Amino acid sequence: MDLRIFTEPQQGASYETLRRVAVRTEETGFSAFFRSDHYLTMGGDGLPGPSDAWTTLAGLARDTTSIRLGTLVTSATFRHPGVLAIQVAGVDEMSGGRVELGLGAGWYEAEHTAYGIPFPPLGERFERFEEQLALITGMWATPVGETYKFQGRHYALTDSPALPRPVQPTVPIVVGGAARPRGAALAARYATEFNVPFSSPQETAERFGRVRAACTAAGRDPQDLTYSAALVLCAGSDEAEFARRAAAIGREPADLRENGLAGTVPEVVDAIGRYAEAGVERLYLQVLDLSDLDHLDLVAAQVAPQL
Repeated sequence: MDLRIFTEPQQGASYETLRRVAVRTEETGFSAFFRSDHYLTMGGDGLPGPSDAWTTLAGLARDTTSIRLGTLVTSATFRHPGVLAIQVAGVDEMSGGRVELGLGAGWYEAEHTAYGIPFPPLGERFERFEEQLALITGMWATPVGETYKFQGRHYALTDSPALPRPVQPTVPIVVGGAARPRGAALAARYATEFNVPFSSPQETAERFGRVRAACTAAGRDPQDLTYSAALVLCAGSDEAEFARRAAAIGREPADLRENGLAGTVPEVVDAIGRYAEAGVERLYLQVLDLSDLDHLDLVAAQVAPQL
């Protein structure tokens, strides 16, 4: 089981806070540091305010040396895909080829209105998401010295040099969600990894099954994809430590146990085992208290060796 750390900086985090978490992520042996791409808090004051995902990942590319870096997920409503392709390729170069791009259609209307970002209806957002996947991967696949053209309903590129190219031959693309027919088909066509966020093992397995079926229908080996899940992490070496961490993030222990990777170390290990049985190969551990670096130490020292 590949374990990654996943953060929600819109809830309140300075760059220095993120840097400390990312560095500890690397020091303790997790494979990656991912962050959300949001501009508005979802509860609380969100101080000191939002940070841009790709700006902070650029900084972390220079402040870390080995962990993978990415978004879960970048909203297709936030950036023109041509600009996003340039940004991601730039951060990939800064990191020495450690970047991954999670991309989604966008959903949080309030952050769009708060910062003057257009928020089209769901159908149009999904159309834009699909065109962005095609456009970005098309740019990165264009040989150096040739030009790229794209004509969609929402985006058009003419005689683009499609530069800069990422350092990696292929930047991994993470697509996730409910795996409804259209989404599953897009994952089968473009994704390197399919992610199911905050769902039960049974529901996670069902969504994986739909993506595997979409791969088969598209003539792609379903084993080409990595299958992952994202879940809230709240672990303790004993019940008292678990309860303290639950209180720190404003969650009830019973709710966390039912809907996350939560409890004492043996409970967390057992929960991870249930997701492994559902087909999960990679877990994004959503860490909500970014000041609690001992939480990462505990999981690295006591949970990871048992998997």
